[in-house]
Amino acid sequence: MKFKVNIKKLDPDAVIPTYGSEFAAGADLYSVSEATVIEPHKTVFIHTGIALELPLGYVGLIYARSGLASKRNLAPANKVGVIDCDYRGEIMVALHNHGETPATVEKGERIAQLVIAPYVVADFSEVDELTDTQRGSGGFGSTGYFSFKKEK
Repeated sequence: MKFKVNIKKLDPDAVIPTYGSEFAAGADLYSVSEATVIEPHKTVFIHTGIALELPLGYVGLIYARSGLASKRNLAPANKVGVIDCDYRGEIMVALHNHGETPATVEKGERIAQLVIAPYVVADFSEVDELTDTQRGSGGFGSTGYFSFKKEK
């Protein structure tokens, strides 16, 4: 499914997001910042020079680019960035250096990927009790390997 998303260049050097293949879910976002060094264990905001107009009911999700994360230890500091459909400001990526050596992000480099997805707004309703399930309140790791072993 394709639909139109309006983009405004806030910087003449900004690059419109691109998809790497016909069926790619994420569009690459590009740095418009001059070469920027990110020191180990530090976070720097990298500018894209673009603003988006997402359709009502859709959200922009900013994820790491797998190569940047696995080869250069650079990934969004907040793990997944959220762009609400009413936000009209510049898209920036807070890149964090998880490595032990400085990393340089060049102007024009692909820095993250943008996935556009529908979302649902919940109408939260406070109740005294919730329905029972087999899992119940089992939390972190409760459906994993160790809970499977206990059942045997």
